[in-house]
Amino acid sequence: MSQEFNEKNYSSKMDKSIQSFKKDLSTLRTGRANSNMLDTIKVDVYGQLMPVDQLGTVSVPEARLISIQVWDKANITLIDSAIQKSELGINPQIDGQIIRLRVPDLTEERRKDLIKILKGMGEKGKVSIRNIRREANEELKKKLKDKAISEDENNKFEKNIQKLTDTNIENIDKILAEKEKEILQI
Repeated sequence: MSQEFNEKNYSSKMDKSIQSFKKDLSTLRTGRANSNMLDTIKVDVYGQLMPVDQLGTVSVPEARLISIQVWDKANITLIDSAIQKSELGINPQIDGQIIRLRVPDLTEERRKDLIKILKGMGEKGKVSIRNIRREANEELKKKLKDKAISEDENNKFEKNIQKLTDTNIENIDKILAEKEKEILQI
């Protein structure tokens, strides 16, 4: 293992954490149809759990409509029941081998629930960023103790990691504010 502290490694980990946070947010229903809303739904077919997009073509022909062209007719009822059991709160309409999901307008109560969920996701994202900072600081302490880096280098790296942490947490806050605005938009 190299004796030098690798700041880029932690920067990359924080970037991955932000990307994961964004992916989680894309599954949140905001009143506008989005194919990512189906990412969390797994269907029990062929002896295993499979995502909906591996069982048919998912498209968004209109702002409030998701269409699933199911490839195997035998899977239609399985996909239908998986969607109904999910937390989406949408009733599928079956038309031959096509399943249509009409995304209803959000009620005021549902918007408030979504914002609570959103803030929870944001906090989870911030915690993962802070955990990466803690991991970096622990590595710095170890290197300082082993005399692999000087006291000055340690302070410089700690400041850089803190700046990186602050920047990424601000980034999460911006993303949260945009998503909250999107949810509250009528």
